[in-house]
Amino acid sequence: MRLPLYQVDAFADAVFAGNPAAVVPLEDWLPDATLQAIAAENNLSETAFFVRRGGGYELRWFTPTVEVDLCGHATLASAFVIATMLEWGCPRIDFATREAGTLSVTRNGDLYTLDFPSRPPEPLAEPPAGLLDALGGPPPTAVLKARDLVVVYDDEATVRALTPDMSALAGLEDFYAVIVTAPGSGGVDFVSRFFAPAQGIPEDPVTGSAHCTLIPYWARRLGKERLKARQVSARGGALSCELAGDRVRIAGKAVLYMDGAIYI
Repeated sequence: MRLPLYQVDAFADAVFAGNPAAVVPLEDWLPDATLQAIAAENNLSETAFFVRRGGGYELRWFTPTVEVDLCGHATLASAFVIATMLEWGCPRIDFATREAGTLSVTRNGDLYTLDFPSRPPEPLAEPPAGLLDALGGPPPTAVLKARDLVVVYDDEATVRALTPDMSALAGLEDFYAVIVTAPGSGGVDFVSRFFAPAQGIPEDPVTGSAHCTLIPYWARRLGKERLKARQVSARGGALSCELAGDRVRIAGKAVLYMDGAIYI
């Protein structure tokens, strides 16, 4: 069996930046074990698979080790492949997902806007045991939780300087990943990093799903609905963000790095 394969750098306007995602269009769903094996072989933070259904697509995402409930950059990458490789000029794409409902992506030139659910975090009385030791760095100003833990620091320099103990983070339970965040500088409202070693992703370069939680937090804290964000990983990525009621809008660009085929 031959399957098309695309690798796209999402939340980037040039290759070697943003977050790389693999995208595999399918005519119909393969066994879950096969999808997971392909994602493990690709060894990127996410591989997206989609199947055409009526006027839209069914979409699923896998890390090298698990299927995930929501992924932003691989959704952007999937929309990019559909709009530029499969349905030239397609202005809007609707994706049916298993746990996150229907997600839409709207294209305006080379900018893609994701319409995702808002997942505001709630404060924790105290951080999980071992978390702050695993992260290192100074004490945070707040620890909150949605799907992911959100650890808030005073300044961008602290977020950039963190060198977490990934083995210790992977051993903690009751959350999917850890987001660290702080106010930004240079026209950026906030910065972040994202660690999910237990899911096979020590540090994700640019994480759309994390911004489902970061946008409502920073919108409330800063008193504004439109925000500029930067994920300050080694590759880095810029995101234009908006809080729209119980939804968030996350916009970015994408570029094709590679296309090819899988033979199984």
